[in-house]
Amino acid sequence: MKKKFEIEVPGGETKVLLHTCCAPCSSAIIECLIQHGITPTIYYSNPNIFPLEEYEIRKNECTRYAKSLGLDIIDDDYDHEKWRCEMVGLETEPERGGRCLKCFKYRLLRTARYAHEHGFKVITTTLASSRWKSLEQIEEAGRFAESLYPDVTFWAQNWRKGGLSERRIQIIKEYGFYNQRYCGCEFSMRNVISSETK
Repeated sequence: MKKKFEIEVPGGETKVLLHTCCAPCSSAIIECLIQHGITPTIYYSNPNIFPLEEYEIRKNECTRYAKSLGLDIIDDDYDHEKWRCEMVGLETEPERGGRCLKCFKYRLLRTARYAHEHGFKVITTTLASSRWKSLEQIEEAGRFAESLYPDVTFWAQNWRKGGLSERRIQIIKEYGFYNQRYCGCEFSMRNVISSETK
């Protein structure tokens, strides 16, 4: 893929901790970062994903892609019950509602904590590549995370432009990636099942 737009990492850093939700969403972003001389370390922190089998499939696809490019991948603890406790009272929220914002904050806070503890100065997330997600919510969550770890900067990059969405489709085909039909949590799964049965 040719560079179709320029990216600039805060502080001119050449290493970033990339919170990754799945291989399809991360594929073109990772390729783009590498092309710009930036080495991402993939941070797989997705306790929202349900069931465990789904979590493992997505993690394994991320791992497969990372290894093919010689990149490190960090597997955060899968504690779905703890995540569920954080979401109490938000179960019926619509997509892009309060539950999604709190979920983003939860995962990006864990990413910022890991960055703080392991010397990464910049974090960003592949969540910003999905047209189903609110960029405003993602940025709010990232700003929240960096506010608690002042030595870490959240890089609010729009990963939907510059041909990345098109390149993503190509890479999915090239690697034969598993491409999920729902965001990850049981609440988004119910929405998909409900819409398909109508």
